[in-house]
Amino acid sequence: MKRRKALKWTLIGVGGGVGTLVLGSAGFLGYSWYDSKLVTTGKVDFDNPLAIPPLAESTEDASGARVFDLEIQSGTTALKDGAETETWGINGAFLGPTIRAKRGEEVAFAVRNSLDEGTSIHWHGMHLPAVMDGGPHQEVAPGGDWAPQWTVDQPAATLWYHPHPHGRTAKHVYRGLAGMFIVDDDTSEGLPLPSEYGVDDLPMIVQDRKFNGDNQFDDQGAFMSMQGFLGDEITVNGTLGPYFDVSTRLVRLRLLNGSLSRLYNFGFSDGRAFSLVATDGGLLPESWETDSLQLSPGERAEIVVAFEPGETVVLRSLPADEGYSGPLGRFNGADDELDLCEFRAAATLADETAVPESMGTAPDLADAEVAEERSFKLAGFSQINGESMDPQRIDFGVREGTVEVWEVMNNDGFMHNFHVHDVQFQVLAVDGGEPPERLRGWKDTVQLVPQREYRLAMRFEDYTDPNLPYMYHCHILAHEDAGMMGQFVVLGEGEEIGQVPVTDSAHAH
Repeated sequence: MKRRKALKWTLIGVGGGVGTLVLGSAGFLGYSWYDSKLVTTGKVDFDNPLAIPPLAESTEDASGARVFDLEIQSGTTALKDGAETETWGINGAFLGPTIRAKRGEEVAFAVRNSLDEGTSIHWHGMHLPAVMDGGPHQEVAPGGDWAPQWTVDQPAATLWYHPHPHGRTAKHVYRGLAGMFIVDDDTSEGLPLPSEYGVDDLPMIVQDRKFNGDNQFDDQGAFMSMQGFLGDEITVNGTLGPYFDVSTRLVRLRLLNGSLSRLYNFGFSDGRAFSLVATDGGLLPESWETDSLQLSPGERAEIVVAFEPGETVVLRSLPADEGYSGPLGRFNGADDELDLCEFRAAATLADETAVPESMGTAPDLADAEVAEERSFKLAGFSQINGESMDPQRIDFGVREGTVEVWEVMNNDGFMHNFHVHDVQFQVLAVDGGEPPERLRGWKDTVQLVPQREYRLAMRFEDYTDPNLPYMYHCHILAHEDAGMMGQFVVLGEGEEIGQVPVTDSAHAH
């Protein structure tokens, strides 16, 4: 079993006192550092039943495609006692329904933007044509419509969808535009894993929020934070202080870090072990037992936890295992201890599911022929390889049908992570060594511990377009919005990099 290790800080100066912690400032900054650790363990009133997002309804068109109607809209939500909070949502006032489809199905979406500003929907983790990706170049104008359609062709996995307008993604996600997208396949449906949605198979969209005195969202950046926003209250599926009544011995939690910048190190109040069964891109070949699991923004994981009749236990976020350099990690949430959701087991529990010995397929790119190696260094708040995002600049092209290895490094002491659109990648190595167990499956988003080199192998296949790019970027949304993002196109035989079509959003941002 993996053991949690206390996070150790490198103190600046001698003696280790708070007074030497922040470049010799023994007054205000020292006190602020001491006071900045957020601890909510044992302080949350779990008095709201966990909301389970409804499954999105669909109809079948003449071609046999499943059509989902999605309306992006504003509204108000009663999140706390008193005034209702102004929120945004999809097919509702806050968050969106869970979209569910099976590998091989043709899916189509009728997206309507009823907001008074442009936005988009990006299908995070989905393999699909660039024109359907929902990135900055597919922004939907106020009152406008968008009709993406593609064939789902990837293994069963927990994906999600969220806006991606250039420079405004954080604001739009924070207001409430996010939802889960579950892909099924024949393999997953044949396994004895917990699978009854909302009963023993639970979506868990974990996000932090901050409220002002009138119960409205406060999106001001945290003091001394290098990551932007950090909220002091946690919602799960839009619920503050949630509890869930457990009726089965095994429960599958589809964990999504849907926050703008906060890292979560998931564990339980009694330190119990659980089984990691899937990462971003789908099921692992075999489960991994652990008692904590760290996810940065945008990452997903599926875990299976066992309960005993009549017990109560709390899902928590523990202090970070890794990811920060120096004492400023405290200002960025590294030491925070947060209660997330309480689980209350019934007096008798059904016991009809299991964690199988064999599940998914292991990543297979370690021995593949590599067509190109590239290097990416993330630094500051807004740059990759010394450049910020330009919507009209395509940074490079890759060839369809080839495998590339990207060496990615967090080149400073701030927290960054790295997300690539369209593909799932294999983490080949971290600083020349074997990746940790939690990174052994298919991934599309990976946390970058400062000054470590991550070798990521990915295959580009099926879809080409010399003009419309996919994105790669830090998924700390304040960093993404500030420009820590680049663009690439997938080229077919004989194609060369084209010209990004000029859009209103490209001019505006």
